[in-house]
Amino acid sequence: MLDDKPKRYTSVAITLHWLIALAIIFMLWLGWNMQGSEARYQLHKSLGITILVLTTARIGWRLLNPPPDLPADLSGLERIISRAVHIGFYALLVIMPLSGWLLVSTTYDFDVTTVLYGTLVWPDLPFVGGLTNKSGHAAVETAHEIMARLMLLLLVLHVAGALKHQFAAETGVIHRMMPDFSNAGEKPGRPARGIIIVPAITGLLFASILLTPVLSRGIGAGTDRSGDIPVSIDSDWTIDHAASFIKFSGQHDGQPYTGQFNDWQADIVFDLDQPQSGLARVTVNTASVETNKTMYTTTLASPEWFDSAANPDASITIVDITLSGNAYRATAKVDIKGREVEVPFEFSITMDGDTATMTGQTVLRRQPFDLGQTSDPDGDWVDENVDVDVLVRASRTR
Repeated sequence: MLDDKPKRYTSVAITLHWLIALAIIFMLWLGWNMQGSEARYQLHKSLGITILVLTTARIGWRLLNPPPDLPADLSGLERIISRAVHIGFYALLVIMPLSGWLLVSTTYDFDVTTVLYGTLVWPDLPFVGGLTNKSGHAAVETAHEIMARLMLLLLVLHVAGALKHQFAAETGVIHRMMPDFSNAGEKPGRPARGIIIVPAITGLLFASILLTPVLSRGIGAGTDRSGDIPVSIDSDWTIDHAASFIKFSGQHDGQPYTGQFNDWQADIVFDLDQPQSGLARVTVNTASVETNKTMYTTTLASPEWFDSAANPDASITIVDITLSGNAYRATAKVDIKGREVEVPFEFSITMDGDTATMTGQTVLRRQPFDLGQTSDPDGDWVDENVDVDVLVRASRTR
């Protein structure tokens, strides 16, 4: 009877095998070499989810496309070891990424949003609140590290077994999992599937890795609410929001970050001849923050930072305005997350008819506003000081 079992793996199985293998090797190296680098940490998480997705596809494909039989010259013990290693691989390739996902979902002291390849925000696992504490998180971390060591052991056994059977057995096995660069078995005129699929998917995966932003890991700063939002005043200026902005910037791990708020309103009473009677009240929608990195933007809305769900608005009140030379000095009462802090605010004004352009600067400190104080209270990652730049273009209404 003719054996209708395939003699080699399909092109899809081969492609998934090598993608997962390369990702695992890189992940093991990255896992033990990412301390102090949030960029590598984010990449590690991104690759973990990628491996989980690829493994799911690999298992599904294997169920629909049975693999070739083991070589006939393998002994009974060798067959048992081979199957055990394969089962162990599949189990770890599913459980290990899930444990990593659980690990970041139970973080209790360093709440940073997972953003896959700097683009896609990935949610935490639900219903794991019972592990979101020091002991629970430590237990998950230990399990994840043990599985990493088991993965390394299985990898060594797998490679050693493949080499042993390739060079010691009468019939080699490595060729069954190598891309077929011939047209054998393909229809005339059609390129071999291995030639097309392997480079295509490999290129897509590693292009994503190479294009992963070199995250500066800076979590932007801002201001917090303290007390009630100031009531509006009878403004005598109309703001041109398209020509105005509230921006902030700083350093994180030696790298710059920038951001701005896209939704804010201001009421202004100001007379150039009587600056001391001036007053401005600004309301900022903290959820409208936008930074130069998706991870920063998402993280800033979290409870450790602006806590936008519970504290949707920050407020700034400008009072005590005086003219000193060509510049104005004032006090800014900044209110974020129920904490009000007074900081000096300096600005200048240029007039063009009835249109004024105001530019101002101040520096805010994170600690008084309870920004990032759980994960980075000493400013080891994000600098304590945050520079705030404001430009307002407004027309006089009366």
